[in-house]
Amino acid sequence: MGRKERDHLALFITGALRRLISDDHVLARVERVLDLSWLRVAVADCYCLENGRPGVDPEVAVRSMLAGLLLGIVDDRRLMREAHVNLAIRRFIGYRLDERLPHHSSLARIRQRWGEERFRRIFERTVAECLEAKIATAEVVHTDASLIRANVSWESLVARHVTEVIRENRSEEAIAAEKRGRQSGKDKKLSRTDPEASMATTARTRRLKPSYKQHTAVDDLRGVVLDVAVTTGEGNEGDTIEAQVDAVRQTSGREIATVTADAGYAYGKVYAGSSTAASIPRSPRRPSRSRAACPCGASATTPGTTCSSARGGKSCARAVPSRTAASSIPGQPTARAVRSSAIVCRRAAPTRRS
Repeated sequence: MGRKERDHLALFITGALRRLISDDHVLARVERVLDLSWLRVAVADCYCLENGRPGVDPEVAVRSMLAGLLLGIVDDRRLMREAHVNLAIRRFIGYRLDERLPHHSSLARIRQRWGEERFRRIFERTVAECLEAKIATAEVVHTDASLIRANVSWESLVARHVTEVIRENRSEEAIAAEKRGRQSGKDKKLSRTDPEASMATTARTRRLKPSYKQHTAVDDLRGVVLDVAVTTGEGNEGDTIEAQVDAVRQTSGREIATVTADAGYAYGKVYAGSSTAASIPRSPRRPSRSRAACPCGASATTPGTTCSSARGGKSCARAVPSRTAASSIPGQPTARAVRSSAIVCRRAAPTRRS
């Protein structure tokens, strides 16, 4: 049985921090390819060399923000507390064990001082370096939008006076629709602490929340983010995709061959803009409200007897309930295209009861 003495710890240790960090750590992998030697020149006009106290190294600021992104730490205060005990973060931002870390408020002031436009140029230069290193091609681009809950409390939400007047004098139909849980969109509130966060939701049956919407364009080769845009939660995907594709084309300096999107972008203006821009529109059709079709290609009738080849071959052998169709036939549509209950193909003769 082994024994570890803990009474007499070494006062002086000689060695590099790099030896204490695993090679497959995310910060260690990024460190091997990250080059920010050009950053000081890019932000030099934001600093005064003659007045003021010594500022935080710009590269330290960007590396700290990048470490928070890679480790999932969004709060600057928590990030600096983690850096006090996390050797990987200290090594990544270039601080020794005996050096005092920057104050967490310095990161917030740096964001305000540099501004959105300067961070945008830093991002575009990073994308250009990824294209030069051939880890991105900008030939096939995937676009999507995510609804992000704003960091505001429910107590900060207030209703405008005109909204309150309309609510108090609403019709019986509006009251009935509200009882059924439908979101009419006319009863949206405003946050006093963050007025730009609009009330939005991902489904009509869900509660409206103060939100923003992040629109992201990702390269197909390695998943490199090529462009990011943020709008209010009410922003429509179809209104931003054309400008985002143009931004990717301008940043990369290359012509996009294919753009993929989900059904939220299936609008005529999106297809028209994609066609005129010489890129191939790739977007699934919006789900039809018509009756489900049988996987064999024929239209389905009302739910009835399960289609099975065991019944004399008079019914379609491909139509099965979706909940029991885990092992679907290769080359045929998945069970999601079939109703949850059993359906009978019109081409099949009615089954006889034994």
